Amino acid sequence: MKTVKCIIFDCDGILVDSETIANQVLLSMSASFGLKMTIEESIKNFNGSRLQKIFEKIEELTDKKLPDSFETDFRKQTFEAFKTDLKPVKGVKGFIEKLTVPYCVASSGPVEKITLNLTITGLLEKFENRIFSSYDINSWKPDPEIFLHACKQMGFEKEECIVIEDSVAGVIAAVTGGFKVFALANENNAQDLLDEGATVFYNYEELETILDFKI
Repeated sequence: MKTVKCIIFDCDGILVDSETIANQVLLSMSASFGLKMTIEESIKNFNGSRLQKIFEKIEELTDKKLPDSFETDFRKQTFEAFKTDLKPVKGVKGFIEKLTVPYCVASSGPVEKITLNLTITGLLEKFENRIFSSYDINSWKPDPEIFLHACKQMGFEKEECIVIEDSVAGVIAAVTGGFKVFALANENNAQDLLDEGATVFYNYEELETILDFKI
């Protein structure tokens, strides 16, 4: 991996351990509409997707229309939960501190959410002025544009960058865009991530070894 000149991080599930919190809120709010899904199923089905697509899927599964206030209420409840429960992904701070190449974050979430999450977890100073959101370009994963946009803004070619993801949608976006992608996996999603073309790892210590940490 000696040719790596830039690293593009996803945010949720890669920098901040937000996925379980957000999905717990989502399932709690959706239960009254008849959604029956485990937290593992929710994470597998929804992670990396645009919120509007998630809500449309819930409406399809429950055959019920969600209220117009659902997104606002969901963001409010998750933000409140993040303030007390959100933590950085284990090992990511140490990983970042060892980097000798430029890096950034490219996420499907709005800038305000990314900034809040990075602030709560003490990571904001490491990514200031290098935060790229799908809302800025009106394109969401699995479309590759957010990664291509981040790559361009950072001043590199896609062949010089790697993407670090944790969702199928994110991996598809990176592979479609022509990036080498490494995916943080667990026993439930590892094969899905492999099938989409990612190199999987299970913790940041393992990723250091895979990259031979010359970056």
